[in-house]
Parts: sequence; structure tokens; C-alpha cells
Amino acid sequence: MTTGFTHRDDALACEGVPLARIAAEVGTPTYVYSLGAIRASYRAYDHALAGVPHLICASVKANDTLAVLRALVREGSGFDIVSGGELFRALRAGADPRTIVFAGVGKTRDEMAAALDAGILMFNVESPAELEALNAVAGARGRTAPVALRVNPDVDAQTHPYISTGMKKSKFGIDVGAVLEVYARAAALPHVAVVGVDCHIGSQLTSIAPFVDALARVRGLIERLHARGIDPRYLDVGGGLGIAYGEERPPTHAEYGAAVTEAVRGLDVTVLVEPGRSLFGNAGVLLTRVLYVKDGPAKRFVIVDAAMNDLLRPPLYGSYHHIRPVAAPRPGAEQPVDVVGPVCESGDFLAQDRPLPPLAADDLLAVMSAGAYGFVMASNYNSRPRPAVVLVDGDRWDVIRARESLEDLVRGESIPPGLV
Repeated sequence: MTTGFTHRDDALACEGVPLARIAAEVGTPTYVYSLGAIRASYRAYDHALAGVPHLICASVKANDTLAVLRALVREGSGFDIVSGGELFRALRAGADPRTIVFAGVGKTRDEMAAALDAGILMFNVESPAELEALNAVAGARGRTAPVALRVNPDVDAQTHPYISTGMKKSKFGIDVGAVLEVYARAAALPHVAVVGVDCHIGSQLTSIAPFVDALARVRGLIERLHARGIDPRYLDVGGGLGIAYGEERPPTHAEYGAAVTEAVRGLDVTVLVEPGRSLFGNAGVLLTRVLYVKDGPAKRFVIVDAAMNDLLRPPLYGSYHHIRPVAAPRPGAEQPVDVVGPVCESGDFLAQDRPLPPLAADDLLAVMSAGAYGFVMASNYNSRPRPAVVLVDGDRWDVIRARESLEDLVRGESIPPGLV
């Protein structure tokens, strides 16, 4: 269930602000985030990990809006980044670079140089080739690169295969059977300092067991590293705690924190966690308006002004997002409909065969649990401007990202002289 969103006077509101008011003033489609819900989730993590030294590094790839990142900076958050663009965003939002961790399998040399110059906490290195490249870049800049190696523990996260990252067939990390040799190489490199161990098995975890299994394997690795005279100061346990999109029952923050605390007992490390979906997912909705209701020979279609370019998760992953009318539902029995957008693809849907109450043109709908991996994955496919983004804090709301204009669609493009 999406937190921060309740019914007020039979209409859906974000904290103290009716969603219909936002739609009337900003238009649709529009993403709406609850600042209170984001803060509450961050503080729940902080409380759950109070028994161990820790740093919460919010996952920028899940929600990279500057205002949201700034709010987390004020909470004391660090950040997990996977690109030079995300480094730029985190720094622009005021993040302390000493709280930034750089992950990802394909860091470029320019990105490495920018992160070294900024003075980030550490690089999570994912291959021997990347390690050698980072050593060379650091040497050329007269710096030492702080690194952790990302260990692939070969643990099934029991989640969607596209977001499972800890098995042998995954592109992520270094196989647990080979990582000791790579650590030995890292310790011998002149421009690298081994400071940590990293493990991330996937996203949308709805069971604590795979996570505990992975941490047990990582604990054994750390003990073997100690025996070789390598003493990591940081253990990055990744993120991945799931949320309830529908009927899922993911672990609570407290259960997650207890598992981490037990797993690191006696290791003398600072724990880094990288929450994303569980920080932002249930703190946001996508507001959309019904354009038409169309009856086909086999299905009824509710055509809305939001599309797959606005929210890619349903067609990409087959993901479920609860859809709720913003106003009190019209009287009448629910019936199955496909909620689809204007994009010219059969895969352009937000829901299929979804029981919904009677709907008509101009009705407002809220696509729930859309605060993570929503706007960040939006595109301009079919030359559609990306949506506006609104942040609500109590009774106050602000547009924190303006809706793109048609001019924005062609910004940076030019017609060469030979075609004028």
C-alpha cells in the first residue's frame, strides 16, 4: 500500500493535498511524491540499524530528482550511484562526496576521474579489468582509489530475473570462488586501497532468507581476507528490500535490520545499505486522466494520457501497480479492463484485465507505488514530453520538475547546412 496517500472527503490526497487539486493546476500525467513517506522510510532504516555503525546510501537510480536527493541529504543520507550523471546530481543536491559509493559494471575512465576528483567514499569494483583501469586512472591523477570488490555469491534472490543480480549467470560482480585472487591483486596495486566488500543480490526481495544466505557467504569471505592481512572497513550489503505493490509481504525494516546486525556481529565493519525501491516506491503515484473508454470485441480499454514512456515497469517487467480512482468510485460493479496509453505499441499498458469500477472520460486515476523506477525510466518515445513532478510536504506542494515542453524535445538538435 502506498504510504502518504489517504482519502479526504471521499477523494484521494497526498498528505494534506487533494490529488485533484494538483491535477487541475499542473495537468496530467504527473508524478506526485510524499516527502513525509520518504523521510519515514529513511528513518525506519536508520532506527533498524542503530545497533551497528552504518551509513544509508540512497540509490539514486531509483529516484534521482534533485529535491528528493536534497531532502535525504538533510536527513544525513549518503548515496549509491552508477554513473557520472548520478554523481553530478548527488553533488548538485549537496551530498558530501565522502558518503558516495560508485557501483556499476561499466564505469568509464572519465567517470572514474570525476569521482576521484570529487573524493567519494569508495568504488564498488565489478571486474579485474575495471580494477586495472581504475588503478591507471588514479595513478595518472596522483590519487589513490578506495575500492570494495563486488562479490557475486551465487544466491537466488527469488525475484524477477531482470532485477536478480547475485547469481553466476549475472553480469554483476566477481564470482565468490575467484574473488580472493582479485583481492590479492587489488592489495598489490600502487594506486588502489582496499577498504571494503560489496554484495548485492537483487531488487524487490520479499524474503529475508536469500539475503541472510548471501551475507553468510560474505562473512566467510571477510574472515578469509583477515587471514591474508586484508582488513576491510566497510561492508556494503546492497539494497533490494521489496515493497508491497499488490499482495507481497516483504520483510519489515526491523526484520531487515536484525538480519544485518546479526550477520556482521564481531566483524568490526561499518555497514553500508543502498535502499531505493523501499525508500521511494510507495511514496509516489503517477496521476493520469482518462481520455476514452473503448469497447472492443474481446476487451474494454480505458485509454489514459499516461503511457509506457511515462511508466515502463508494467510492460518491461509485467509489474503490478494498483490503480485507484482519485474521486469516489462511480456506482456500479467492477469489470476487467486494460488500462492503456496513447503510445503506438501493443505493449503500452499500465494494467491488463484489471477489475475497476465504471470509468468515463476525464476521470482521474492514480497509479500507485510509482515513486521508484518510475520517472527515472521515462523517455520521449513517440515524441512525448516527460511528465511534471510534484513534491508534497504536509499541506504544501511544489513542482520540483516542470513538465517538458515541445521545445525541450528538440533541444540540442540541429539541421546541417546542407539540408537548410
